[in-house]
Amino acid sequence: MTVADYPRTHTRISDLALAMPQATETVSHGSPAWRIGEKGKMFAYLWHDHHGDGITAVIVKTSGPEHQAMLIEADPDLHYSPPYLGPSWWIGVRLDLGEPDWDQVEHRIRESWKLVAPTKLLAAFGD
Repeated sequence: MTVADYPRTHTRISDLALAMPQATETVSHGSPAWRIGEKGKMFAYLWHDHHGDGITAVIVKTSGPEHQAMLIEADPDLHYSPPYLGPSWWIGVRLDLGEPDWDQVEHRIRESWKLVAPTKLLAAFGD
């Protein structure tokens, strides 16, 4: 992914994340991040060349270590355990390997949101 492509990718990820109920965008450790409400839990990050790794990825929660391992095993080129967040069951979904499967990216963002949403908000979401 070129530097010129990054703004389009950021906009696309932001649109998907902000479509979730009560989602807000912030900056966390220099990267765009999305949380529920102004002080709620994070559910997605967008990393671009994080610490010089050359990767652009959306970072999202998984339901646990088995789910994280299953995703990585199923497609190790696409999914990886990101530094710092991987031990807490987050997964990186690479966006720099050609045109991303945006339906899959949307699904991962939605599932991550569901994993951190408060019970009342999740019930109101009805999904």
